[in-house]
Amino acid sequence: MIFFRSDYSSGAHPRILEALSKTNYEHSDGYFMDAHCFHAIELLKKKIGRDDVDIHLTVGGTITNLTAICAFLRPHQAAVSAASGHICMHETGSVEATGHKIIHLPSTDGKVRPEQIDETVIFHEDEHMVQPKLLYISQPTEIGTIYKKAELAALKAKCEEHGMYLYIDGARLATALTCDECDVTLSDMAKYSDAFYIGGTKNAFLFGEALVIVNPALKEDFRFIIKQRGGMFAKGRLIGIQFEEMFKDELYFEIGRGSNEKAAKLREGIKAAGYKFMVDSPTNQIFPIFPEEMVQRLEKDFFFYRWAAPKDGMTPIRLVTSWVTTDEDIKAFLDAIK
Repeated sequence: MIFFRSDYSSGAHPRILEALSKTNYEHSDGYFMDAHCFHAIELLKKKIGRDDVDIHLTVGGTITNLTAICAFLRPHQAAVSAASGHICMHETGSVEATGHKIIHLPSTDGKVRPEQIDETVIFHEDEHMVQPKLLYISQPTEIGTIYKKAELAALKAKCEEHGMYLYIDGARLATALTCDECDVTLSDMAKYSDAFYIGGTKNAFLFGEALVIVNPALKEDFRFIIKQRGGMFAKGRLIGIQFEEMFKDELYFEIGRGSNEKAAKLREGIKAAGYKFMVDSPTNQIFPIFPEEMVQRLEKDFFFYRWAAPKDGMTPIRLVTSWVTTDEDIKAFLDAIK
């Protein structure tokens, strides 16, 4: 079976395993209060170009999202997201379980437009409705598209106009920042958000993310919320070591770029075979549309995700490439659709 299901189904990059092995017998303080975590945070601040941000290491994407949104909102306030957003579709109502409604916005490309924020705020006009307070987006989006710098700037300005926070999910941030169409940097992520996170789990870490809090109003007592929500990882240094290894040079970005390059080969081969795509994605997630009969045949040898139910005999699927995807994997798939 050849895996195109996700970019986190394999283990970790060899350099991470080597670093963890070298430090295996160390004793250190727990709960992210060790020298490795402190050093990792300093490396991240240097890459971002900001000393005035708070950075918290976390275990995974869902715990990061629910902890951040829970901490940032008061009980009567809501998050706003594209209907396809990860917090809407794939987190089992974790944000709602913290007591905060998610207001879903329609989107065909996974992105939220500034005018949709205006419409949402106008509709939620008084104390008889939840108050839209936080805009959740992801970079890249759930369907692999990206926000350009001008789009992020426009969303941030609109959020400020309405007294809202802009929070960016960066589970696959490495692939967004290194794709050919992207003009956004880590520094821009901090400039145009109130908080965002740098994803590791989907970019060759064993596990781990780094939440960057930019807005001073959101920093107070955040570690209390991490502990309360179950994210205070006792062996925190295991995450710190991974971020140290990835950000001591350009390895984090090299892995993201490599995943994109492999997806591009797969994408071009599928196009050459005459098939269309559900969306034009420049990152490592692609969404070809195949005849249902072919999808059933492909499922015998390839592991991937059916993105939607068949319609008129055609089915969109999701293919995801990663640092372990090989040229042989890509060739096998392209041969199978000929």
